[in-house]
Amino acid sequence: MKGEYKVYPYRWVVLASLMLVTVLIEVQWLTHAPVARAAEVFYAGQFNPESIINIDFLSMAFMLVFLIVCIPASYIIDTFGIKIGVGIGAILTCIFSLMKGFGGANFTLVLIAQIGLAVAQPFILNAVTAVTVRWFPLRERGTAAGLAALAQYIGIILVMAITPMMVVSTPSDPDYGNGMDRMLLIYGIISAVGAMLAFILIKEQPSTPPSSEKLEHKKFFEGLKYILKQRDMVFVLILFFIGLGIFNAVSSMVDSISASLGVDDSDGLIGVFMLGGGVIGALVLPILSDKFRKRKIFLVLGLGGMLPGVLGLAFADAITATAGGAYTLALIASFILGFFVMSAGPIGFQYAAEVSFPAPESTSQGLMLLVGQISGLIFVAGMTVKDNLYLKGFMELFVVLSVIALILVTRLRESPMIITEEEKHKELP
Repeated sequence: MKGEYKVYPYRWVVLASLMLVTVLIEVQWLTHAPVARAAEVFYAGQFNPESIINIDFLSMAFMLVFLIVCIPASYIIDTFGIKIGVGIGAILTCIFSLMKGFGGANFTLVLIAQIGLAVAQPFILNAVTAVTVRWFPLRERGTAAGLAALAQYIGIILVMAITPMMVVSTPSDPDYGNGMDRMLLIYGIISAVGAMLAFILIKEQPSTPPSSEKLEHKKFFEGLKYILKQRDMVFVLILFFIGLGIFNAVSSMVDSISASLGVDDSDGLIGVFMLGGGVIGALVLPILSDKFRKRKIFLVLGLGGMLPGVLGLAFADAITATAGGAYTLALIASFILGFFVMSAGPIGFQYAAEVSFPAPESTSQGLMLLVGQISGLIFVAGMTVKDNLYLKGFMELFVVLSVIALILVTRLRESPMIITEEEKHKELP
């Protein structure tokens, strides 16, 4: 009946709060990535650059910790709710961003703080579909998931664009590497304040549900088993293993990719262009998915569009004769890659929540993020071996994996929930 469910304006406050803390944790993830070579100079003598505990490990730590914390975080969100789950992530973000900021000149303190921030991340990212289900009607959930994903991209694009402005990143400058500690302090204070604001504003759920469908869920471990038995969910997990893994690897290695193309300055522009494309894509494709009430066709579009982007990044130096030309082509390719693969992400999250219902939403999302972190960790570790000796080979491997993903996504079936749900036929007030 109409009186049994209602859409509340406060849903946008909850979503905005989740987006805020998401932006902050993504900034903290990649603080050093766009200025990795400058950071090596700044922290010279504090670590062995040939060991795995190096500058690139600061980004890789997020993926490594995610493997351990992902399932427990999803369990807490599913069992105790988004207020407690996201609240844990917000509090950890506040504490460790301040530690990282005030101890920014000490590599060991930065590393410890980075691990603490990595623990916070899954409590935030795994909550997206749980928030959309609690607060949004089905006809808005793809859009809401897209906006939440947009927050991730905004956080990454901000750190890629702004960090090089706060750190001396020109190798010929005698102050090369200076400003690292000041940059971390600024990010730390802003992150702490924003995380606590999000903690205060996020509420568990409205007094009445936003949609007419039944929201009874399986228990966590029962839902986990149910998810892994679903054919389409297995396909989706493979797709995220490939797509999210490639995204994580390119995001973590933007400076090294630039170096492989002969670019001296750590400007982070490959990351900026990729995230710029992602921002636009996340604003367009999830909204169209909701409007046309289709998931599969937009997932096919996203994975299909990813392929030319990966091709351009992998073979830019072979296509053009000059470093400048290769870099320009790489920037265009990174924009294409970002637009398609990063807009497919939120649609994939919502698709998974629908095809795996009645399993808990944060469980399906957590598994998708988990496999992407596993592959990202493998890719980054392989790309950094022996001073990035195999980076080019991995970029070529990404092309092959993108072709496999494109073939696989065409085998998905359309979401049954988006076809049959009552909201397909009528609008809620």
